[in-house]
Amino acid sequence: MELKNRVAFIRDVVASAGAAGVVFGNSGGKDAALVGALCKLACVNTVGVIMPCGSQRNYGSDKTDALLVATQFGIETREVDLTTMREALLQAAGGLNDAAISNIAPRLRMTTLYAIAQNENLLVAGTSNKSERHMGYFTKWGDGASDFRVIADLTVAEVYEFLRYLDVPEGIISKAPSAGLFEGQTDEAEMGVTYASIDAYLRGDVIEEEDRAIIEKAHRLTMHKRCAPVTYEN
Repeated sequence: MELKNRVAFIRDVVASAGAAGVVFGNSGGKDAALVGALCKLACVNTVGVIMPCGSQRNYGSDKTDALLVATQFGIETREVDLTTMREALLQAAGGLNDAAISNIAPRLRMTTLYAIAQNENLLVAGTSNKSERHMGYFTKWGDGASDFRVIADLTVAEVYEFLRYLDVPEGIISKAPSAGLFEGQTDEAEMGVTYASIDAYLRGDVIEEEDRAIIEKAHRLTMHKRCAPVTYEN
């Protein structure tokens, strides 16, 4: 029923917009794998875009896993290498701190997806899950942007469960989650808390006080990412 309902949701969103299909960033990660599979089940015209952007991992395991998912579900694949564009922007802007540099790649990727979407009358599918969104662990106007979200209500544990139901390769499920923002980066190390603990918190389970403090602080400080821009009203 979960699968059927989500597929129906995607079809309805696409039909309501008068769109010709869906495009998503095929990063080789667990969320992109699930979104890609669901979108392809809903729409024949589903395009997955692989977008390496500076990180060697993008050219290696990420690309390999992205192609595995695309092959398994028959998803059209395109590759747009953004590394040169990223380097040009870094040089032009100059003097950026580490956080600003890390967020360039997700924003360039979203620019690419929307360029393709507008050119071909497609909708951009979001790939953020519930655990990431609660923590604000996404780039504003980068991977946090989309036309619709089909897994934003699923915790990481539920995403894993869904992937196994769809027989997605175990290697994709078991590898350390990473946004590929820089070499050696992993989500959990950067957040300072595990997804297991975040999921437990969201279920209302008892967790370590240190983890609770990290989760609640992150959620509070990133509230602006989950809300419409604050607007002055006269």
